[in-house]
Amino acid sequence: MSSSRPCTNCTKTSFIRDDITGELICSSCGALQQFDQFEAQIGGISGPQGTFINVGTAGSGSFYTYRDRKLFSAYNSIDELAYRLGLGSKSVDIKSMVSAITEGEFGQGDWFHVLIGACAYVLMRKEDRPLPMAEVASAVGCDVYELGRMILRVIDFLELKRPDFPEFDVVHSLERTLKNSPSFAAVERSVLDRMRKQGIFLIQCSVKWFLSTGRRPLPLVVAVLVFVAELNQVEVRMDDFAKEVHAVVSTCRARYRELLETLVKVAQVLPWGKDITTKNIVKNAPFVIQYMEKKSMSKPVEKKTNLDQPGLDLGDVVTECLRQDGEYEYGTDGITSRKDSQYFSLGSNADRAGMKDADGLQISAECLSMMYEKFLNENHCAKLSRSNANAQKRKRLGLDLQECREWWNGKSELSKKILLKHLLEKDVGVDTMPPSFVTGQLKCKMRRERIDAAKMRIKRIMHPSDVGQGDTVNPDLLDSTYPEKRKRKRGVVVDDIDWEDLIIETLILHQVKEEEIEKGHYNTLLDLHVFNSGIL
Repeated sequence: MSSSRPCTNCTKTSFIRDDITGELICSSCGALQQFDQFEAQIGGISGPQGTFINVGTAGSGSFYTYRDRKLFSAYNSIDELAYRLGLGSKSVDIKSMVSAITEGEFGQGDWFHVLIGACAYVLMRKEDRPLPMAEVASAVGCDVYELGRMILRVIDFLELKRPDFPEFDVVHSLERTLKNSPSFAAVERSVLDRMRKQGIFLIQCSVKWFLSTGRRPLPLVVAVLVFVAELNQVEVRMDDFAKEVHAVVSTCRARYRELLETLVKVAQVLPWGKDITTKNIVKNAPFVIQYMEKKSMSKPVEKKTNLDQPGLDLGDVVTECLRQDGEYEYGTDGITSRKDSQYFSLGSNADRAGMKDADGLQISAECLSMMYEKFLNENHCAKLSRSNANAQKRKRLGLDLQECREWWNGKSELSKKILLKHLLEKDVGVDTMPPSFVTGQLKCKMRRERIDAAKMRIKRIMHPSDVGQGDTVNPDLLDSTYPEKRKRKRGVVVDDIDWEDLIIETLILHQVKEEEIEKGHYNTLLDLHVFNSGIL
């Protein structure tokens, strides 16, 4: 066989074809010719056919619709988020809740991931093991407010009310944070257990002091755990710890400062309480917490008018005499005053029944000795406080915490979770008003003074002849009353008038009620009464 193309090896044109393989070979040198190996595949009725591929199949003989693929993707999203939140065992319950809300249709997109996070939060809240909303929002990848709106919609749809939907359990949040935080991973188990009991005690005291009222609970949990860590000499940085639990650092610092200030108020009952400040409260915390623990465990004894009746406890009499601070009377606001023993004020109680014959009360020496030993056994720090006295007060303030590592016994009920009703009945040494309420009242009072000053300025401009000397405005009035509120001035115009004063004047000129201005919702009032009123 001859070909127009020469051999690629010897350039000759004589070839033969192999009967088995059909390949073209040079008859002179036996070289295989590559240019003749292509065979055109021509389709047609009798030509070779390729493999048909059907879009949408997964393997031979199966076919997934759009709904099947959507359900498959939704299930994967629920499993992934549940694993990220540590709720792998609750994946089935979350799927059931999502299916009930979407009527079995589920969904796709960012809104569906927010719905999964809201259902996970509501499910754990129903079981009284709530998750922090900031942690769920971080796992979902959405904003906290967007997640909160979705949670409200889920609650309304499922018609959840108490007791099926309990309040946020701040004690469980503290225990969960302490257990899962990497900051406490290297702490010994015994120290961690002691920190847990102390943290529960302080977090429940903080709830009684209304430090969590109207606030997010997670910053308070961070503040309490940081304080307990310092108390047990565990190094924890608040900035790093707050970022671990997805809390705002500035808010955690504010809660920490409020906790220290409240503990300082409680510490005023100590003999050296006037020297305790927020800077040295950590060193004195063992004494303060021990006092709070004993105070919460004490029960009020009903005072009797007759000594023959079992109302007079001689143990209390001796204990009161031996107490170093027994000659002082302490109030919840930290004010102290000298007092006499209530059991021996015979002059004021002479007219009471059973108190006319004071010599009738006989106490043996053995009884006094037993009471004294009991007092010393129950009060570990009594010997230290009585021996040092006032001369060594400064030295007591610098006491190392290692010397007081045995002060905590955890016998109080506040070391365990109790109901809010029972918690509010406990006495922990001081009663305070909610800080948010106090701050709101101060701001309303400051706005009231701003309103009065604005009315005087308007009157002086509109009716200058009617203004007397008594109507003059003192420019330093607000600064002297609230110096901490006015030290940051934003956009001061003239004569100590800032942007807030100008807004208040504008609202007064548009006849807005002063009660509404005191609330401070300036943007809403401007939209309602100024920009939409038709007056330019």
